[in-house]
Amino acid sequence: MTRHTNIAQSLKQSAQIYPFKQAVVYPASRDNAGRVLYSQMTFRQLDQQSDSLATGLTSIGIGRGTRTILMVPPGMEFFLTVFAMFKVGAVPVVVDPGMGIGRMLQCLAQSRPKAFIGIEKAHVLRTLRPGFFKTVKRWVTVGRKWFWGGYTLNQLMSKFPAAPFKPAQTTESETAAIVFTTGSTGPAKGVVYTHGNFEAQIRQIQSHFKISPDEVDLPTFPLFALFDPALGMTAVIPDMDPTKPALVDPVKIIEAIENHGVTNMFASPALLNRVGKYGQENGIKLPSLRRVVSAGAPVSPANIEQFSSMLSNDTQIHTPYGATEAVPIISIGSHEILSETRKLSEQGFGICVGRPIADTKIKLIKICDEPITQIRDNLEVPESQVGEITVKADLVTEHYFNNSNADLMAKIPDPDGKVWHRMGDLGWKDSKGRIWFCGRKAHRVETGKQTLFTVPVEAIFNNHEKVYRSALTGVGPKNRQVPVVFVEPCEKISDEKQFIRELSDLARKNPLTAGIEYIFIEYKFPVDIRHNSKIFRETLAIKARELVE
Repeated sequence: MTRHTNIAQSLKQSAQIYPFKQAVVYPASRDNAGRVLYSQMTFRQLDQQSDSLATGLTSIGIGRGTRTILMVPPGMEFFLTVFAMFKVGAVPVVVDPGMGIGRMLQCLAQSRPKAFIGIEKAHVLRTLRPGFFKTVKRWVTVGRKWFWGGYTLNQLMSKFPAAPFKPAQTTESETAAIVFTTGSTGPAKGVVYTHGNFEAQIRQIQSHFKISPDEVDLPTFPLFALFDPALGMTAVIPDMDPTKPALVDPVKIIEAIENHGVTNMFASPALLNRVGKYGQENGIKLPSLRRVVSAGAPVSPANIEQFSSMLSNDTQIHTPYGATEAVPIISIGSHEILSETRKLSEQGFGICVGRPIADTKIKLIKICDEPITQIRDNLEVPESQVGEITVKADLVTEHYFNNSNADLMAKIPDPDGKVWHRMGDLGWKDSKGRIWFCGRKAHRVETGKQTLFTVPVEAIFNNHEKVYRSALTGVGPKNRQVPVVFVEPCEKISDEKQFIRELSDLARKNPLTAGIEYIFIEYKFPVDIRHNSKIFRETLAIKARELVE
């Protein structure tokens, strides 16, 4: 029997239960004294205004199944537009602008969009590069329309100021959105989210993190803000550039938390580090926070400990593990990390990401770079052995948009009709059922004598007090690679030769790193823009080849 579901229905429920509660709070400007002036919308207003926009979108032919590029930054218009699109059953196509204009345009063209909703700058881009938007027939500008055609958001909303809209009766298997991966370890892929995936995500987030109706969220990563209205949480949009979390102003983040009594905060490891460093140095406390969630890249225990200095004793930093295709699937809290797993991580055991959430199924399978056409028991590796992490759950996306090769490489059919998603990550399971992350499968280094995994190896070098982070890469043909480690110091090193000698001594003392002869200093690692934490080891590998050969 076909089941109907739509994330927009959750907004309507929130509007009925908490009509006058703030749904979105946005820092609009500052007064002469530097105090923030906020713009805001209640749940009822968000529901009513997105109803008006939904009616307007329908009137110009943006409806159920219409793939629509969405290029709107976090703010009031973002929430109105997204929920109006869900209500009509349109399919938002979301691409991270941090991947660079060229790759972003390729992703947008690959999605074969029929409509385009964006701010003025986005429309300037599409008029300058029209070849990437040949399939688009309808245009909506968020802001002022210049020399291009189409409609403005305000025009569509003002045409139907008080029009109630009944959300489309979308099914759980129907496409709800296409979200492109960052492509940090390969070509970016369009992940197909169904309405059932979104429903499962909301259910899993609410139950695992025990989110209650009186919560206020500070989502420093825009896509996570999407879930707030559906969860009944107030979303306070931070005063920051979401594409540059590592450069965030800590004062503005702390200001938002204190101004609104923020209870929940999502932060990438880079933002967590910057705000935590400032907070620890200035003795700041944030008693309103009930939980902090950090994801997007491995979070170091030192980073967690630093930020924890601002939190109440019973408040934890959660580090859920997942990917664009499946999140959150595994999680652990800072109390367990700091009291138990930290010392093992620093010794090279990997980073403990915790236990599967709710009814999520996890299998660790033999490391393989080929497609796997069916799940089998003999694929699983024994406890304590490193294998590839695979996952099955209702929130796991089942395929990519128009990319059968990616499906073949990442999805394993299950006899029950669902699929196992291959995370492309390596890890092992301990006797307590916890998963320890050891790095990306594509980043392992095979010397012929042993296989080195990035996270365990890098942990040894990161123990040096002058090391900010390190990166393992390999030079040469597969199975005969020469391991090379790059180190990014915390600050400029006055005696680089002595520093390298210290690192070499550190490496020789541990069996994991004893065979590593090549260590180089790299003052600025190439990292992703979204989280400023994922190291582009492929770029470092090119440099390693030049230095070693």
